[in-house]
Amino acid sequence: MVELIEAPAGDSVAISSVALVDSSDLSVEVESPSPDLYLHVGVRKAEAVRWFEEVALRAPDQRPRAVLSKSAASSTALQSAARSAGVALVAVHPKARWGHVFPLIQRMLDRSRQQYDRLGDSELLAVDTDLFGLAQAIAQNAGGMVSIEDAQARVLAYSASDEAADELRTLSILGRIGPRDYLKAMQEWGVYDRLRESDEVVDVPAHDELGTKRRLVVSIRQTVEDGSAAPRLLGSIWVQQGYAPFTDNAADVLRGASAIAARIISRSLNAPSTESVLIQRLFGARGGGVDAPSVASALNLPDSGSAAVVGFAVTAGEPEPPSEIVTSVGSMISLHASALRRDSVSTMIGHRAYVLFPRYKSANIIATWTRQLVEQLEQKRSILLRAAIAIPVSGLGQVAGARTEVDRVLDGTAATYPEGRVTTLAESRTAVLLGEILDLVGGNSELRDPRLDALVEYDDKHASNLRESAEAYLAEHGDVRNAAAVLQVHPNTLRYRIRRVEEIVGVNLQDASDRLLIEIQLALLRRPAGQNRPTLR
Repeated sequence: MVELIEAPAGDSVAISSVALVDSSDLSVEVESPSPDLYLHVGVRKAEAVRWFEEVALRAPDQRPRAVLSKSAASSTALQSAARSAGVALVAVHPKARWGHVFPLIQRMLDRSRQQYDRLGDSELLAVDTDLFGLAQAIAQNAGGMVSIEDAQARVLAYSASDEAADELRTLSILGRIGPRDYLKAMQEWGVYDRLRESDEVVDVPAHDELGTKRRLVVSIRQTVEDGSAAPRLLGSIWVQQGYAPFTDNAADVLRGASAIAARIISRSLNAPSTESVLIQRLFGARGGGVDAPSVASALNLPDSGSAAVVGFAVTAGEPEPPSEIVTSVGSMISLHASALRRDSVSTMIGHRAYVLFPRYKSANIIATWTRQLVEQLEQKRSILLRAAIAIPVSGLGQVAGARTEVDRVLDGTAATYPEGRVTTLAESRTAVLLGEILDLVGGNSELRDPRLDALVEYDDKHASNLRESAEAYLAEHGDVRNAAAVLQVHPNTLRYRIRRVEEIVGVNLQDASDRLLIEIQLALLRRPAGQNRPTLR
């Protein structure tokens, strides 16, 4: 996966910190302390060369010690610049995913911080380390060579191998499928069934014909504390016997290691990936400020051409919909978006889902897809969604601004539901701007008219309907007969009420300025108590 290209200070350079950076990060980090290891994500060769030239001017203790780059092997200029800066340069395979490389390096750094030479049996059960450190600890305490796999049999971590490693171990670490006959034998022996159904340590005998050594294996399971559901299979730990036999307490070591691995894997499943963080930054969350070409390279997206951004909000009775509904909606939207465009990018920020469609071909197709999805989720899942579309978006650099636009629309049209369930800023500008004006007025106590408080107090004290009468009168543009019909009262009764409103509040509702002010203040009173429109950053 990686290859050392340049090592001006030798290959024994200590690394204790790592940073994933793009072009924009390189331009702002000059005054801040440098991490020991930089991962250049989407940084172009020319940009990297200029950056190395700047690094060469710094004091040695202000320079990074190593840089990982996918361009390292192919650019002599980059190699020369790194050498001149005294920084080690490591080539990363072009097909490697930064979302895998970065966590792998972080786990290795975490492992190096753990000091547990001669780790005993009881200590193994008490220490939470990373999976690589755990694999090494198992090997030290149980004997043999260890590999830790996820539920799909992909190797997550492993201990050091020696000459006793068989072909099955080698293939597993390389991410390849083991011999078909061996997998068939495992099925016949019931190994996989026992792993799914229990926590027992399974002893898998050697198979001379297939060239496989004896193994011990235990499942990694996440249990539910209240016992309301069956344990979830997270993976398994395999230990291949080497030249020496397993230790007497190897089974106990594996059982303890299984519990530790379950905690580690559960945490990693709940943590956002590097790619998901990068996508959220693209949409303006987590600080934003990404370099569009770098993100395009890292996410394999086109960095030019018009794009479209669609935002979705769950309509629920409470201000914040249940988290399980939000998560389910996010997954379904992502699947549907990928079906429409394989290069679509989706994310959840707060309680809203966002989709980016790079280089869309038809605005009508995006709008039709959005409406169909909203209708489908209502009909089949009873999930009520609202959606806002920002289109066109002129490239990846404008995605964060487009997300701000769809948030404005979703905020401004919440009160008009079910009208405008799928809309744009152009289609709903009146509702959006009025909503933002009310936000501004409602957020500043100096813009609140205290005279309306007297009207509310009068209604409360006398059980009258003056406020309701004023609202109906204004809604009917001062037409007393129409407003009286709405209220189902005699026109003279309404005329009396309007005079009382004018006396209590001290305004003239025949005056256009007074009418405008009172309508704004009454609109604020109609808002639910404590309503604040969300700022999702």
